[in-house]
Amino acid sequence: MKSYAVGCQPRLQALIKAMCKIPAPSHHEQRRAEFVCKWFRDQGFPAYIDEALNVICPWGVTDENDVIAVMAHTDTVFPDLSPMPFEETARYFRCPGVTDDTAHLAVMMICARYFMKNYPAPARGMLFIANSCEEGLGNLKGSRQIVKQYGSRMQALITLDGGSTLQRVVNEAVGSHRYRVRIKTEGGHSFNAFGNRNAIHVLSQMIGDLYAIEVPQKENSKTTFNVGTIEGGTSVNTIAQEAQMLYEYRSDDRACLAKMKELFYAVVEDYRSRGFDVAVELIGDRPCTGDVDPGQQRALEALVNASILRVTGVPADFASGSTDCNAALAEGIPSVCVSACLGGKCHTREEYLDLTSLEPGVCLTMDVLSGLIN
Repeated sequence: MKSYAVGCQPRLQALIKAMCKIPAPSHHEQRRAEFVCKWFRDQGFPAYIDEALNVICPWGVTDENDVIAVMAHTDTVFPDLSPMPFEETARYFRCPGVTDDTAHLAVMMICARYFMKNYPAPARGMLFIANSCEEGLGNLKGSRQIVKQYGSRMQALITLDGGSTLQRVVNEAVGSHRYRVRIKTEGGHSFNAFGNRNAIHVLSQMIGDLYAIEVPQKENSKTTFNVGTIEGGTSVNTIAQEAQMLYEYRSDDRACLAKMKELFYAVVEDYRSRGFDVAVELIGDRPCTGDVDPGQQRALEALVNASILRVTGVPADFASGSTDCNAALAEGIPSVCVSACLGGKCHTREEYLDLTSLEPGVCLTMDVLSGLIN
């Protein structure tokens, strides 16, 4: 496998460059999904695109056997529908979305190719999946569809994502609720109607109240909140009639997440009780970890840790995170998110991929897959 990891580098890098040229914002992954599906078919493997824009390449999957899902997401966090700038040096690829998650997707595809060409189909089927809608308001549409379709048969889910270190493994789901909050007031002319309520002012007061919330504390858990965007108003000489914000809170503990919901709605109801027109729309809901069998989860974590030790010489660093694993962990399916390459400045226009990380990333992915197959 080491020789394959070395020898596949030109093909792998060409694949990354090709996919970087295909824009894929959440809910608009069709072109990239078609590319991935064609690539699998050109290698001689069955692949299809489902209703959620997931590309699914089954290996050894029957109508009844248990399956393991291996996935990486096709969407990027950027809304661009035209190709983004790509720069290449001897060591780096620079392009928005190149590490998160384009390079991980390419590694998954290259590793799937190796096993399907060189190994007999396993008794326990495997699903190689290029899934949609992991980022932002994609709301895990792709991975939720996979869990819905195969959940009762899924013994484990491995997703490739991240990029900070090859040792980092996400084994606990950070849940979140995301809202669009809109406030309306009478507004008016900034001079003639002075004294009328200003929606921007009211919204800013609400933000202050939300930021005064003390997050629930629980041992070994973390809870956060954030206002991500604010919009509103018409002009400098208009008392704003409408203003809105995007607000979220997160926690890796179900009870803390529920408490944050209670605290959020208490603020909302306070403003409604004072006569303000407040509309709340839930636009994102990612679940925390559910009732996963501890023994099965530990066994999966041990397998991944052993692979990381063999490849890097350093043990895994387990942590909580918000990934495609959320959908599976919430339904009690053992899951981990593993890094298969390294980069930096993810979710910025300056995102880059360190090409020297691809060889150990492929070795690590192949080692994990080998353990799952055997």
